[in-house]
Amino acid sequence: MKCIKCDKEAVYFRVYSGEAYCVKHFITSIEEKVRGTIRKYRMLDIDDRIAVGVSGGKDSLTLLRILAKIERRFPKAKLYAITIDEGIERYREESIKLASREASKLEVQHIVVSFEELYGLTLDDMIAEAKKRSLKLTPCSICGILRRKALNYTAVKVGANKLATAHNLDDEAQTLIVNILHGDLFRLIRTKPVTNYREGFVQRIKPLREIPEKEIALYAYLEGIEFQSELCPYRGGSIRSEVRLFLNTLEENHPGIKFTVVRMWDTIRSIMERELPQVELKRCRLCGDPSISDVCSGCSILTALDVKESRIWMQD
Repeated sequence: MKCIKCDKEAVYFRVYSGEAYCVKHFITSIEEKVRGTIRKYRMLDIDDRIAVGVSGGKDSLTLLRILAKIERRFPKAKLYAITIDEGIERYREESIKLASREASKLEVQHIVVSFEELYGLTLDDMIAEAKKRSLKLTPCSICGILRRKALNYTAVKVGANKLATAHNLDDEAQTLIVNILHGDLFRLIRTKPVTNYREGFVQRIKPLREIPEKEIALYAYLEGIEFQSELCPYRGGSIRSEVRLFLNTLEENHPGIKFTVVRMWDTIRSIMERELPQVELKRCRLCGDPSISDVCSGCSILTALDVKESRIWMQD
C-alpha cells in the first residue's frame, strides 16, 4: 500500500478515513491535526505562557514535543513542563526521568512538584490512610482530583495563562460515557476542549482531543520519544476500564465511532450551555479556589484523610 501523499510504502492505514501514510507524512498529519484543533477552538494566542502537564507517558510527551515545535514560531510565547510526583513507589521515578530528559532536549523549563510537598502525604500514604479509615475513596479518585489541583496550583505559580493537558480522543469519549453513567451533569458539562476563564483557575486546553490513542503511540515511536510504558499499579477495577473496552470493541466494528461520540457531545453541550443557568461558584474556605461548595473536592479529600497542614491552604 502506498502513501496518499507520495509513492513511498505506507506504514499506517487510517481505517476511519481510508488514508494511508508513510512515516514522514504520518508524522506531518498528526502535527497538522493538532494545529487544526488549536485553530478550531482558538486555544492559543501568540504571547501565551503555556504550562504542559507532563507525566512521562506517550500522550504528554507527544503533546510537549508538538507544542515545542509550534512555540518555536512564536518568540513571545513561553512553554513550561510540569510533572506531578504523586508518590507511587517504584513507578513514578522512571517517568520523572523521562519527562526531564525530553524537556531538556526541547529546552523547556521542567518543574517537578510532589504530593508530599503540597499535601504532606504521598499517594501511597493517602491510599493506606483511606483504607484504614474505611473511606469510600478509590486511588483514581484521590489521584485525579489532587493531581488536577496540583497542576493548577503550579501553573498559577509559574505565571501560566494556559494549561495544556494530553487528553486524547479515547480519553474524551471515555469521560463522556463515564459521566453519563454516573449521572454527573456538572462534570459532563465541563468536558470541553477549552475551559471557560474563571479567576483562580488557569484556562485548560486539550490539543490532542481529536487524535486517537493508538495514533499518538505510533507518533511517539516514529519520533523516537522515550516514554514510560508501564501502567500505573493502581489502574484497573474502575468503570472507566469497562468503558474503555466497550468503546474499543465498538471502534473495531464501526471505525470512527469515538469521533462520533465526541462530536455529538460538542453539539449537545453548546445547546445545553445556552439553556442551562450558569453555575455560581463560591471560594473554598481552605484553599481559596473556585468551588461549587464551601470546601472544594480536593480539600474535602485532604480533610477526610485528616491532613492537618497543606501548602495550598490559605494562611490565617
